[in-house]
Amino acid sequence: MTSPFRSVSRIAVAAVVAAGLSLAPQAASAQGLIRDTEIEEILARDAAPILKAAGIDSKSVEIVLIGSKDLNAFAAPRVMGFNTGLILESDDPNELQGVIAHEVGHLAAGHSARSGDMNKAGLRPFLLTMGLGVLAAIAGSPEAAMGLASSASMFGTIGALGYSREQESRADQAGATLLDRAGLSGKGLADFFDNFRYQEVFDEARRFAYFRSHPISSDRIEALRRRVETLPAYGKADSPEALAEHAIMKAKLDGFINPQIAIAKYDEKAKDYPSRYARAIAYYQLKEPDKALKLIDVLLAEQPDNPYLWELKGQILFEFGRTPEAEAPQRRSVALKPEAPLLRVNLGQTLIALDDKAKVNEGVGELKRALTQEEDNAVAWRLLAEAYDKLGQDGLARLATAEYNFNVGDMRQARVFAMRAREKLDKGTPEWRRATDIVLVAEPSREDLRDLAREGSLTAAAR
Repeated sequence: MTSPFRSVSRIAVAAVVAAGLSLAPQAASAQGLIRDTEIEEILARDAAPILKAAGIDSKSVEIVLIGSKDLNAFAAPRVMGFNTGLILESDDPNELQGVIAHEVGHLAAGHSARSGDMNKAGLRPFLLTMGLGVLAAIAGSPEAAMGLASSASMFGTIGALGYSREQESRADQAGATLLDRAGLSGKGLADFFDNFRYQEVFDEARRFAYFRSHPISSDRIEALRRRVETLPAYGKADSPEALAEHAIMKAKLDGFINPQIAIAKYDEKAKDYPSRYARAIAYYQLKEPDKALKLIDVLLAEQPDNPYLWELKGQILFEFGRTPEAEAPQRRSVALKPEAPLLRVNLGQTLIALDDKAKVNEGVGELKRALTQEEDNAVAWRLLAEAYDKLGQDGLARLATAEYNFNVGDMRQARVFAMRAREKLDKGTPEWRRATDIVLVAEPSREDLRDLAREGSLTAAAR
């Protein structure tokens, strides 16, 4: 996953679910929102034709990947989320697209907005940035745990979302229609629910979360099966390219999340790409970097223009203390995929870790470029603060720290560091004004407001 797991959070600028669940910081490693460019792109490609059929611009929809073994998925205005467990349980792209169509069917019918849950949720779920590796690493990071605990409210609403059997049937039919409009088979939609028909007989506590919030019934499955069998695209098969991408996505998730299982599951003698990819990632997660790098180098000899292999190689080298060696593969990953901000964050992280002022300055440039694409990427802000501190630019370091705290939802620290930044920055500069803006929106104290009023900043902000 993009930059094999580092603990960092990013705020999605999307109206997305959140509401009330207490998640203790020590439980942070159990469930979290994660980022991975490769997987997000595969999911986006799977969803695009369905969203288009629903009249929704796919570029306006944020793809959210949730690190959880439980089966679950959701769709809300401008955001769509998938548990890693759901992806791993899907047999093929068509099944996953069936779930997507079902969730978009709920969204199109306005089901997700019931009871005001979405409006109460707030706009800021926390996404752990820079890849899947963080799922293992985060348990030892108090900073990351704080970010996850802050985002716990989002998981509460995801868990609380529930639909009636009538709404489920309507979403089934809407999903079948969307698949047909998109020229996709509805077989996977029916197959997915049929695969979990046994959940109907379980009591509430034993069901997967998805089937607690999406009640299943044999009658509903049969009605859906009858409907999709009549549609023109029912017999259409997944393309070889889609099947290959689905296998890669599952292999990558297995390697990161279930490394011990992946070593046993993917045969050492297998020659297919997903198996070798999974094993390379698993060796990395099991702290055997030499074995991982040996496999990656073989894969790179076959696919020299694969940015994710270069990304993975660079991340392994970086995480195992070979920072100078990490620079070249990370530069290559960015050159091959310059539009991917997470790859730039990885490169920036490596550059600012080098004992070279010119490299640190270059790293600042890479991080700033990433932030032009994802201005709420908290990891990039944290690394930028580190870089500015190295360069002795105290005002900018404090401002970047304020931005980091703002984006992980710690308004108190955001305000404190923004006030400190204002002391170091030249009055009236864009950076000074940005620090002032953060103070004003980060629950300022009466003393802060009095100070701003005395200098005229409060009046200027109001104008």
